Amino acid sequence: MEPDLVNSWPMVLQIFAFIGALILGVFCLVKFCDIFVDGASSLAKKAHIPPLIIGLTVVSIGTSCPELAVSVSDSISCLNNNTTAEIAIGNVLGSNICNLLIVLGFSCVFVPMIVKKTVIKRDFPILLLVTGLLIIFGIFFGIKNLTGDYAIVRWEGIIFVVIAILYVMYLIFDAKRHPDQEIEESEIKDMPGLKIFLFIVLGAAGVVLGGILVVFGAKGIAYRSASAMNLDENLVKSLVGLTIVAVGTSLPELVTSIVAAKKGQNEMALGNVIGSNIFNIVLILGISSTINPLTTGSAVIIDLIAVGVATITVFIFALFGKLTRKHGIILLLMYVAYVTYLIIRTIAGA
Repeated sequence: MEPDLVNSWPMVLQIFAFIGALILGVFCLVKFCDIFVDGASSLAKKAHIPPLIIGLTVVSIGTSCPELAVSVSDSISCLNNNTTAEIAIGNVLGSNICNLLIVLGFSCVFVPMIVKKTVIKRDFPILLLVTGLLIIFGIFFGIKNLTGDYAIVRWEGIIFVVIAILYVMYLIFDAKRHPDQEIEESEIKDMPGLKIFLFIVLGAAGVVLGGILVVFGAKGIAYRSASAMNLDENLVKSLVGLTIVAVGTSLPELVTSIVAAKKGQNEMALGNVIGSNIFNIVLILGISSTINPLTTGSAVIIDLIAVGVATITVFIFALFGKLTRKHGIILLLMYVAYVTYLIIRTIAGA
């Protein structure tokens, strides 16, 4: 049973240690992710890479660094310990659900969101496509031997990584056709060489450390909670990954959306959420499952369906051209209903 680093400690100290590791890990992920992106963006600027490409690669992918760190860390942990990957899978699925229902929900409640036509015509179809592909892979092509487990296996991960590369290439090509969408060069920080080096090294190290701490804390909380309340360990891990870890790794998107709303630019939140959700599936799950097939229990079927329902619901709302306060309330209530289901599922052991 893992993690076993603090098994000899009193139970109360163990719980505090795991909670502390989780909180510190989320802080490291959010803080050092920003530091890494600033350093990498500045390095790209010094290399005379156009701001357009920097914005579509370093900055866009950078917001998914927390999810990447957690899922890859859990994937490696599962590879070393031969365990299931509820944290890695739950982190991505839960993050996508959180982005759609909480981030957009809160944004719409505060300020109605105008939906740009490019989002409907370009971004949403891609998100619907990769989400549908994930559901098909997860349900129909991920059964592992005769154990009854479900998995995102290595060949599926490789396909997702290829799609991620093609998606970035498409974004760059499309943005060059519409130069009016290019980000301003002034938005990218200009740093001296030594500072760039320190930002990249410290940022990367901090993100990696944050991922390790989050996985350690989340699994510790799951194992101790399951033991204390006689619950299924895998279902508890799934609950923690889909809620606590997912919300924590979605903080960059939430903060970005709140700041955009305050500036009267919250229509950007929808594009940010869609882009983040696409990268979560094709890049994060792709890399994690390429390293090690991500195995989980049959309960993941409902979670995959929940991601699909949330995606389709937001898409239908977006077709009206505006996400209103009423839409935001519906999205938030959907999240409350989903979390309630997860808690009941975990307690019931189903």
